[in-house]
Amino acid sequence: RPSDYRGKVSEIKLANPMISPTHEKPISWFTFGKGYRLKVSEKSIKALKAKVRKLTRRTRGHSMVQIIAELKKSLLGWKAYFDVSEVKSPLQELDKWIRRRLRCYHWKQWGRAGYRELRKRGIDRRLAWNTAKSAHGPWRLSGSPALYKALPNRYFMNLGLPSLAARLNLKVEPPWYVIRMPGGVGGEGL
Repeated sequence: RPSDYRGKVSEIKLANPMISPTHEKPISWFTFGKGYRLKVSEKSIKALKAKVRKLTRRTRGHSMVQIIAELKKSLLGWKAYFDVSEVKSPLQELDKWIRRRLRCYHWKQWGRAGYRELRKRGIDRRLAWNTAKSAHGPWRLSGSPALYKALPNRYFMNLGLPSLAARLNLKVEPPWYVIRMPGGVGGEGL
């Protein structure tokens, strides 16, 4: 009878944070059309952002390689836990935000040499000058075209920064070859 199973199913749902749509857990449910999809909860995203903020404080004074190595540990663990999430857009937004944080960190590290660093990275003289002499702060400038061109996404990827939104789309497909036993059907020889 369904009534006999109702209590057991509820206990399972309450015990498993991945299943329960009613409680605030690391994974939350998102209504999509007629069904539900798994999504990373806002609370978990805020916790990750706090951790990234702590690791990428602009006055830390570590090299970018050290910062990314520290970030990589946290991000890979977080990604492994939340890889069941079906809604990809919050993860893409987090990737953008983390890269912008790193651009901001770079800009703050460069300090007064920002103009020279931009020119070394192939930014034209006028754009580099306007960016270096801007009255805006490091966070605002980290979203500028000059820093996006000087420090593109592939720069961070080459340093080892993992992407939270990237997935290994491993599909289990039948092999392209057919395994056959010698003798074929009915025991006849090859």
